[in-house]
Amino acid sequence: MLRYKLFTSILFVSMVTISHSQRDNKYFRKDYTYIEATDSFYKMHTIHKTWENAKDLCAMEGATLFYPENQEEADAVSLYWNATQPFPHIFIGASSLIAKGIFETVDGQLISDVYSNWAPGEPNDSSGNEDCVSMNKDQTLNDLSCEHKSPFVCKKTLDSLDWNTKCDIPYLDYEFDETLGKCYKFYSEPRTWRDAYVACSAELSYLAIIDSQAEADHLAKITTDAPKEDSQNALEDTVFLGFNKLRKGWKTIKGTKLQNSGYTKWGDQQPDGGDSESCGGMSYDGLLKDAKCEDQSYFICEHDVATSYNLHERFGD
Repeated sequence: MLRYKLFTSILFVSMVTISHSQRDNKYFRKDYTYIEATDSFYKMHTIHKTWENAKDLCAMEGATLFYPENQEEADAVSLYWNATQPFPHIFIGASSLIAKGIFETVDGQLISDVYSNWAPGEPNDSSGNEDCVSMNKDQTLNDLSCEHKSPFVCKKTLDSLDWNTKCDIPYLDYEFDETLGKCYKFYSEPRTWRDAYVACSAELSYLAIIDSQAEADHLAKITTDAPKEDSQNALEDTVFLGFNKLRKGWKTIKGTKLQNSGYTKWGDQQPDGGDSESCGGMSYDGLLKDAKCEDQSYFICEHDVATSYNLHERFGD
């Protein structure tokens, strides 16, 4: 225990030192690319999504759906885009969803005030449902159905970068537990099990996996202390966790059989849902339970703190 506390203290000092220079290091996430010309980070999402889903995923990653603020940024991102994936077009962060025909960016600016290089004859609102905006490879804009699925780019400005020193991630609402050496975030907005999985993954984390009684007790305390929104739509006395039932039984999302995960304390008469309840969670007291994957529940994300080796591998000695 003494060695562990000493390691934790050394690791924390290392993270504080490194985190103070995150902006100098030009680092946000390893899947984002920094472009010097714009002082911003970008990520090309190659899996096509609707405009709303694209906007939401960027937000979950701590970024925004990209739109060019000027010709210089359009040029810089076009170079990155063509070097990454030569898609013919991408969704950008502009739409006329609030007022038909008035195209505004995701942060409320008129697109005509920032970048208005429309293709000839655009916008034309074909079929009366083209309320979202895409950018073509030639940097011209086109209006497009918001339900169309397209690739897209997320953007994070260097000036907006904050760092969670204890958890070594750019998400401030994760809390470090010194005893367990891990970070956790309780989501008070209920979601389906799959959407919870996506939300945790977007923050470089995962649906929490209990591996000890101490961790079960800690997650129970987090749950008790956390404010809970929209309780009418959330499963009663349930918090989604990172395990589910496949054809060969219960496994964690990391592929470990639940009986080998370090914690297998089920609640009374649990699991009790048969094939209809194949997603895992816990009751507020930390005991495991099964639940329907399609129902909405609160959930907890877990983040493993990087080792000092990983930190120096990223930033150098």
